[in-house]
This record gives sequence, structure tokens and C-alpha cells, in this order.
Amino acid sequence: MSRRGWLLFLIVSLLWGLPYFMIRIAVRELDPVSVVMARTLPAALVLLPIAWRSGALTTLRGKLGWLGVYTIVEFGIPWFFMATAEQHVTSSLASLLICATPLFSVLINKVLHPERAIGRRRLVGLALGSVGVLALVGLDTSADSAWWIGAMFIVAVGYAFGPQVISAHLTESSGLAVVAVSVAIVAAIYTPLGINRWPNHVSGEVWLALATLAVACTTAAFLLFFMLIKEVGPARSTVVTYLNTAIAVLLGVLFLHEPLTTGMLIGFPIIVAGSVFATSPSRSVNAASHQAG
Repeated sequence: MSRRGWLLFLIVSLLWGLPYFMIRIAVRELDPVSVVMARTLPAALVLLPIAWRSGALTTLRGKLGWLGVYTIVEFGIPWFFMATAEQHVTSSLASLLICATPLFSVLINKVLHPERAIGRRRLVGLALGSVGVLALVGLDTSADSAWWIGAMFIVAVGYAFGPQVISAHLTESSGLAVVAVSVAIVAAIYTPLGINRWPNHVSGEVWLALATLAVACTTAAFLLFFMLIKEVGPARSTVVTYLNTAIAVLLGVLFLHEPLTTGMLIGFPIIVAGSVFATSPSRSVNAASHQAG
């Protein structure tokens, strides 16, 4: 990975280590629909005028269908499911379950491109990752949390599919335009319901969490993530989940007093190891690149 790629990777990891912590705080007082509204509406109000004035919106011509698909799988469904799940599971566990994203990315890529073989190294990675997920879920799941853990896996699938859509259909479109219009669509859908469910009083702590979600974790992070996708590709870009998960777990344990369970200690390193193998280039690809160079 280039220096630019590593820099983008580190910044996005830091910004995306925050949402789980912030969402967990926000859902103490707000309905999940209101959380999604509060996260997307400010971002849309900032980004849409910038995209309009810069002329970036013109890059979406002929791409509105795929933009709609991306909006649904990356924002519309995952953010509601995540906020809902975090009413019932810890922010640490939620972030750890998202570690499955690179594994889903490899599987989705295979479904979309069946002609591409999955090498032995990636198969080993998928097997390892599956064992890690089973360890995490098997040791930390109760009957009450099973549904909400399933909801987080839906989030992971959405996060894995989104970069595939970007890489295949929206690479010629401006990242600013894609993010601006996507969050605007989600905001338009969720705002009427979010306003209706808004409580009479919201604490300063929750307001701060919402501001961080909107400005840092949405506006800034997604713009940088688009740059990361173009720099390192869709499958490798999802590996950003490793570091942001560690940050999210650390925040949850230190500031929310969430438990560091046996399932987390065993499952997380196995998932990371599996995802590294699963997203690494095959030897044949490396050989071809050396020959071409």
C-alpha cells in the first residue's frame, strides 16, 4: 500500500472508530430513526451546496439507479439497523461484528464475478474468519441478543456491498456528489419520522455525540473513504474495520464500562487474521504484476 493509502487508512480508521461509541450514547435518549436523521440531515445541508457549487453533481448523470442502490446498502438500511441493535448490545460487540465485513466483501465479489477464482490463501482466510465469528458469537450470544447480532451482520453485508457498487459503477462520479446526494436521500426519508419521535429534552452529551456523528463520522469520513477505495480497491478498503474496531472496543471498555469478554479476546484476532488472508492478493496476481512491471 502506498503512503497515501496508509494515511487515508489511518484517518478513516480513527473516524470510524467513533460511531459505535457515539451511537450507544445517542440511543440512550433517542429513537434509532431520530439518530439516523440527526446524523444525515446536517451532513446533507453542508455537502449538497458544496457539491452543487463545485459542479460535482453533474458526474451523477446516468448513475442515479446505482446511486440509489449504494444509498440503500451503505446508509439507509445499515444505519437504522446499527442504531437499533445498539439499544440491546454493547458498542464493543457491535463494532466487533462489523469485522466480518471484509469476509462478506470477498464472498460478494465472487458472486458478482463468478469467473474469478478464489485462491487457496483466500479460502483459508474465509475459513479462519468464519471460525472467529463463530467464536465471538458463540461465546457472547444470549437468546435475547441473537436477533440484534443478526441485525449487525446485515450492516456488515451492506458495508461490504457498498464499495463493490462504487468500484463497478460509480468510479467516474465525484465522491463528494455521491456522499452528498446519498445522505440527502436518507435524510429526506428519515426526517419526518425522526422529528415525530424527537423527545422533549436532549442532554448536552447526546448533542455532542450527534454532532460528532454528522461532521466527523459522516461528512469527513466518507469523503476520505472514497479516496481510499480509489487508492487501494474495494476489498482492501474494507480492512479499515480492523483498526476502527480496536478503537471502538477501547472506547466502550474505558468510557462506557463495557465488558471485555472471552468471545472478544478469542474471536477478534482470529477474524482479523482470516480477513487479512481473505483480502490479500493471490500469488498469481503478484507474479503477473511483477511481469508487467
